[in-house]
Parts: sequence; C-alpha cells; structure tokens
Amino acid sequence: MSAFKLQSIDWQTASNRQAHHTDRFYSKELILRRGQLFKFSLTLNQSLGSADGLTFTVSTGPSASESAKTKAVFPLSNETRSSGWSAQLLSRRDNVLAISILSPASAPIGRYELSIRISSQGKDSTLKLGTFILLFNPWLQADVVFMNNQAEREEYVQEDAGIIFVGSSNRIGMIGWNYGQFEEGILNICLSVLDNSLNFRRDPATDVARRNDPTYVGRVLSAMINGNDDSGVVSGNWSGNYAGGLDPRNWNGSVEILKQWQRSGFRPVRYGQCWVFAGVLNTVLRCFGIPSRVITNFNSAHDTDQNLSVDVYYDATGRPLDKGSDSVWNFHVWNEAWFVRNDLGSSYSGWQVLDATPQEESEGVFQCGPASVIAIREGDVNLDFDLPFIFSEVNADRITWIYDASTGAQKRTSTDSHSIGRYISTKAVGSYSRMDVTEKYKYPEGSREERQAFEKALGKLKPRLSFGPTSARTFTRDEREEREEREPSISGRFKVTGLLAVGKEVNLALMLKNLTDDKKTVTVNMSAWTIVYNGTLVHEVWKDSITISLDPKEEIQHPVKIAYAQYEKYLKADNMIRITAVCQVTDEPEVVVERNVILDNPTLTLEVLDQARVKKPVNVQMLFANPLDEPVKDCVLKVEGSGLLLGSLRIDVPALRPKERSRVRFEIMPTRSGTKQLLADFSCNKFPAIKSMLSIDVAE
Repeated sequence: MSAFKLQSIDWQTASNRQAHHTDRFYSKELILRRGQLFKFSLTLNQSLGSADGLTFTVSTGPSASESAKTKAVFPLSNETRSSGWSAQLLSRRDNVLAISILSPASAPIGRYELSIRISSQGKDSTLKLGTFILLFNPWLQADVVFMNNQAEREEYVQEDAGIIFVGSSNRIGMIGWNYGQFEEGILNICLSVLDNSLNFRRDPATDVARRNDPTYVGRVLSAMINGNDDSGVVSGNWSGNYAGGLDPRNWNGSVEILKQWQRSGFRPVRYGQCWVFAGVLNTVLRCFGIPSRVITNFNSAHDTDQNLSVDVYYDATGRPLDKGSDSVWNFHVWNEAWFVRNDLGSSYSGWQVLDATPQEESEGVFQCGPASVIAIREGDVNLDFDLPFIFSEVNADRITWIYDASTGAQKRTSTDSHSIGRYISTKAVGSYSRMDVTEKYKYPEGSREERQAFEKALGKLKPRLSFGPTSARTFTRDEREEREEREPSISGRFKVTGLLAVGKEVNLALMLKNLTDDKKTVTVNMSAWTIVYNGTLVHEVWKDSITISLDPKEEIQHPVKIAYAQYEKYLKADNMIRITAVCQVTDEPEVVVERNVILDNPTLTLEVLDQARVKKPVNVQMLFANPLDEPVKDCVLKVEGSGLLLGSLRIDVPALRPKERSRVRFEIMPTRSGTKQLLADFSCNKFPAIKSMLSIDVAE
C-alpha cells in the first residue's frame, strides 16, 4: 500500500464565501465566518478503506496549542459535534471525499492552517490542505457580535463608504470617507495590525488565543491605529504645521493610509487627527466582522485629571490662554462597536466606545475603550475600560477663569453644565442624513436622571480625586448657591451678520444687553485667533477694545469686521476662527463671550458624464472656480472610491488666474454594481483641503 497523497482540493470558494457573507472581499482566499459550516472536497491518489481513520488539525498563530484553543484536532465523523471543531463526511465516491467543517462560534479570528492525517494499516500520512481566514460572524446568534437587524448589519458591517460629521455645534458639516474594508490587500493589512501590537510582540501565544473576544480585539486596535507606543498606523499632529506628511484634512479614506503603512515597513503614516483615526479603526473593525460606526461629539471635553470639569482660561484682554492641560474640542470623533460584554454582564452589552485618537494613556498605553455606552449614560464609571475619561467628554462642567499673569491670580467667572457633549452624531442607516444619538450617552440635560448619573459618577470618582485649589468640585452647595446669586448684570453673544467664506471679510456683531434697571458702563476687550478644531491656537489675527454705556435693559450691537488680509496667512484647513470678548463692569465678575466661526470653502463640483456600468470606463468632470482676487497655484486633485477605481488618482491641475474657472476630466472604471461613493480632495496654496463627494449608481 503506497502512501496517501493529495491530488487536488476544491475549496468551493465562491459558494462558501457567498454563504459566509465574505463575497465582497477582493481577495481570492477562502474567507469564512466562525460558527458556520464550510464545505470542500478532496481528491486522493487512492481510495480509503472502510477501516482507515481521518483526523483533521486546524491551528492559528505561532506555538498553537489545544489548551489555548488556537489548535484543534478532531476526527471525521458522520455528524457534527455541538461544541468545538467538527468535521462531517458528506459523501464518498472512490477517491473523492466531500466534507464539511464547523468551527466554534467562539474561535479566535485570524489565518488558519488545515491539515489531515490518514491512518491506514498502521501507517500515518499527514497532508497539508491549505489555509483560510476566519472572521467574526454578526449573522450568527451564537456569536457575541451578532446583530439582529438586517439593515443595520448591512450598514455597520458591509457598507464600505460613509460620512463623518465635523465642524462645530452651531455649524455641523460632514465629509465623506472611503472605508474600503473589502479592497485588495486590506484584510491582510488588518491582520498585520494585530501582529504588530505590543501584546503580540510580548506574548504571541496568549495574544492570538484572546483574539476570540471582540472586547480584547477592540482594545488592541484602539492602541494600534495610533502610532504612539508601537508600530501603529497613524501619527497624530494638531500643531497646524504638517511638514513631512499630509495635512490630515487631505485624506479621503483608510485604504491609502493602510497601504502606505504596510509599504513603509509598518511606520506610522503622517498625519492624522481624530476623524482619521476613527475612519481607519472603522475599516479594521468592519473588515473583521465587528459591526461598527463613527460617532462625532460636539463640544467634547478633554478632562486630563478626571474631576468631571474642564478649566478654560483667558487673560483680561480677551486672549484665550493655553494654560492647564484641560481643553474643549469643537468636535471629537470616535467609534462604537457592537458586541456582548461577557466581562461586565449582559446589561452593558450593545454599543461600546473605542477611541484610537491618542489623548490620555490607559494602563500605560495610548488606548481607550471598549466602554459601554449604557454604562456611560448610567454614570457607572467604575467599570472597564476608560469610562471616567469618556464620561467627562460628554458630561463635564466647563469652568471659565480669568488669569492675571503678572500676579498669578485667577478668578472664576462662570460654570456651565450644559454646553459639553452636544449633538452626538452618526450617519443614519441607509442614508446620508445625521442621526442624533445624544440620548444614548446621557439623559436629557438638566433632568433628574441626568443629575443623578452625574452625582453617581462623581461619588465613584471622589476617592481618586486630588482636589487642587482650582478644582470645580471644591465648592460646597452653599457656596454654589451664593455664587449663583451674583448673577452678572450684562449678557453678551456674537451674531453672524454676513456670509462666512474663505477670501471674504468676516462680519459679526457683539450683542451686549443690560439685564438690570441701572445704567451700566462696560469695558470690552476682544481678540480673534485662527485655531485648529481641538482648540490649538495658531495666530492672533485681530483685536479691539471698546467702552460702551448701556441704559437700563438696553441691548446694543457692536460690529466686528476681520478682513481676509488679516487672516489669510494663518487660516488652517479647519477654516476656524475663535472670537472672544471679555466684558467687564466695575466690581462685578467678568462675562466671557466666545464664538467659533467656520468659513466655507468654494464649491468643488463632481459630475458623471456617462451612464456608469461595471468594467466600462466612465468620464467624470470636476468643476472649480477661483473666488479670489489673486491667482491660486500648486493645485492637486485626489480622487478615490471603493468599487469605482482601484487605488486612487492624483491629478496636477494648472494654476488659476483670479476668478478663473477650472474644468478637469478624468476616467474611472467601476468594478462593482450598486450605489458607490466617489470622494475628491482639491488642494492649492490658498485652499488646503476642499472636499466633494458624489454618489454614483453603477449598473451591472
């Protein structure tokens, strides 16, 4: 009897991948979901005898072992087992065997090797059959990532393009993002994200064994998408100076970033900010089969000392100060992933916050989450992971101080418990509209439940707090009530009075109102700064001081004008200017009025010129008009879109004279039918990042 040899194997890749919902991946590999049967057939060089035994071995990762559940040895039998790995003989014709294998719904995800041992007449032959990739299975009720709603599953696992909300609470904008989780090579790059983690490098066997748990995988990914402690994917930069890399606003999606990271030998790609980290993390989560979405929190607190308050400082001239480590970001973007929290108990299952933006260390590493959204709403900040930090992002009190550098004295002017954590937003299922999820994170502002959750969180944090002289929490209730009696005698706000557009004068009005029956004299110190969206000050572009007399109950309107020439050199791609006024009535606390304005870019228009069909070239046109009275140069158009073109396009656009219109035609080649998203970024010396997106219906 000669040794058994494998003549051929038919993985039935197309039918298996369709059954496993992995047919959208551009790879040729066998990609499967755990807990679900897959079928294949073997052709051996000779027939098996009735007494011959067949045993399969699957293994994943280095030093795989049965005790760690990274290796399984199981016989071919006539029925599948209810637990562990099992193999069933479906049919046997001469030397051809049809077999199905079932993996457990709790198997670690990753690349597996499959082999077979044939025992015949006292001799063993071991044949390597090949490899497959195993992913989480949100279609299977037994999997902890199971998502019941089909429309949500389609959006949060299968959708490869989306939008991310940006801007400010009074001006919410959006940008398109190409997740591209099914693009060629992306699944393998996502697996190498896990293999580059600190956990894998320290103890590969344990790390691979723990890849069965989305709580663990999500936490590792939140550390690996930023490049702070490891060979992570993206290097963060909020300085306003992006030399040596790309302005974070210029990216259109995750695919180019992940490919560049791999090409560079796993060196962090420069540069990202919060929506870039969230976009890339969303790609990896969906690629692995963990349902996920991108969340934007407006007026997001960065509370470094976890005392549930953020301190914001100004000097008497109205200048915002970079003093203290707390800050309030105009917006902050993170992710939610959907799974059962076996470590916390099922009442905390569902959406979990994961944040890959490096803000604070957690267990010595820049990582954040998974934190149960339900736990955040209930104030259960004692639970894993990083709940106090995320609770503060949506719930902290904002405390305003006036600081005198010459004496070191600081005066507290106001406490605001309502402005942090506004309009928490994500893309709606199946459309590009905004879905507000604020009520998932907190009870209605000012309600009894909301205050109870806040006091509960504070009580759980109290033992950990070290109160300094400036801490918001050192005021007793009596002192607070006494403070609140000293209501200011004036109120102020900034009103936009003209169009907000790059290249145009910024027109606002300071509205000042006397709230009393007495005459008041108000000294006002104002300043305007260009900023990055997280509050980083770039440059002062305007300042003014005035003294105003107000009759009883009078309201006046003082115009504020900032010329293009004053801000053009200092405006960043965020297009944000912060205007501040410190208003002083003698012997009363100062009133600080602040407004962030966002200037609109000129429009970038994309048009499809032909009917889009799979594998047929399609012409697209970009239209842009230079709105300025000066030329623009160094113009570059970058385009990408999953299912519409492989990789990305970069087109150098000729310089434009003042008011000149530009028309650029380019070709795309759709590879998949359905509604696809084309994303464009246009940059030049005067406009660092103008965005456009276009939905294209591709016919078969």
